[in-house]
Amino acid sequence: MQTRTLRSDAMLLVTAAIWGFAFVAQRVGMDYVGPFTFNASRFFLGAISLLPLLLLIKPEPLQAGRDQQVSDQQGGYKKRMPLWLGGFLAGLLLFMGSTFQQVGLQYTTAGNAGFITGLYIILVPIIALLWGQKTGKHTWFGALLAVLGLYMLSVTDDFSLAYGDLLQLIGAVFWAGHVLLIGWLSPRMDALRLSIVQFFTCGIISLIAAFTTETPEIGSIIEAWQPIAYAGLLSVGVAYTLQVFAQKEAPASHAAIILSLEAVFAVIGGYLFLNELLTMKGLMGCGLMLAGMLVSQFEPKSKHQVETAH
Repeated sequence: MQTRTLRSDAMLLVTAAIWGFAFVAQRVGMDYVGPFTFNASRFFLGAISLLPLLLLIKPEPLQAGRDQQVSDQQGGYKKRMPLWLGGFLAGLLLFMGSTFQQVGLQYTTAGNAGFITGLYIILVPIIALLWGQKTGKHTWFGALLAVLGLYMLSVTDDFSLAYGDLLQLIGAVFWAGHVLLIGWLSPRMDALRLSIVQFFTCGIISLIAAFTTETPEIGSIIEAWQPIAYAGLLSVGVAYTLQVFAQKEAPASHAAIILSLEAVFAVIGGYLFLNELLTMKGLMGCGLMLAGMLVSQFEPKSKHQVETAH
C-alpha cells in the first residue's frame, strides 16, 4: 500500500510540474492562435498521442471487489457508469475549466493564473459538501487565508477583481468539479480509455467553439507548434493521464494538495521564460494563497488512527 501511495504521489508531483510550466506555453501559444483553437489543437494532439497505447495496454480487468466496496460505502451497489458517459462528463468539465483558463491568460500573468487556478483544492472539499461529506475547520481557515491572498494578488485599487483573474477564479470551480469527478470515475473504469474519451470530447467542443467565434488557420497553428506540442503531448497526453492513474490510489483531497504545487511551478516558469515579476503585495498574496491551500488539506488524525499507527 505504501509503495502504491508513493508511486501515486510521484505521478501527481510530475503532473503539477508539467501543468505549472504549461501556463507559459499557453500564454505564448496565443500569440499565434485564439484560445479555442489552441485548446482544440492541444486536446486532439493529447488524445491522438495516447491511441498507440491502446495496442500495448490491455483494458483493465473489472475490479469487482473494489467497486463493491466503493458502492457499499455509498449505500448499496449501483450499476457501473458507461465509459462513454463518464468520459463525456469529464471532457465537458475539462472544456469549461480550460476555456476560462485559456481566455483568462490573455488578461493576466502565468503566475497569477497558476495560483488562482490552484484554489480548486479548497473548493474540492467545499463542493464535496453536496455529497454529504463533512468539511473541517481547517478547510474553512484555509479558505479564509486564500481569499485574503486573492485580494492582495488580484483586487485592483478600485476594489474590483482583475478581469483575467476573475476568469481564472471561475475556471477553478470547474477544475474542482473535474478533480472530484475523476476521483469518482477512475476506480470504476479503464484509466487510459477514460483519458482518451475525455480529451476527444474536450477537443471536439473546443473545435466547435473555435469555428463559431474564431477563424482557425492551419498556418497559424503550424507557427504555434512548439507551445501546442508541449501543452498537447505533455500537459494533456502525459499529465492528465498521470492524474487519472494516480487518483486510483489517492483520495481527491490528497491529490489536490500535491497538484496545487503547479502554482509554484507556474510562477517559476513565468519568471524564467516570460520575465514576469510580482510586486511585494503580490508575493504576499501568493504566500497567503499557498498557505491556505496547504492548511485546507491538513486533517488531524482521529484517536483510532493514532492508535492504529502505533
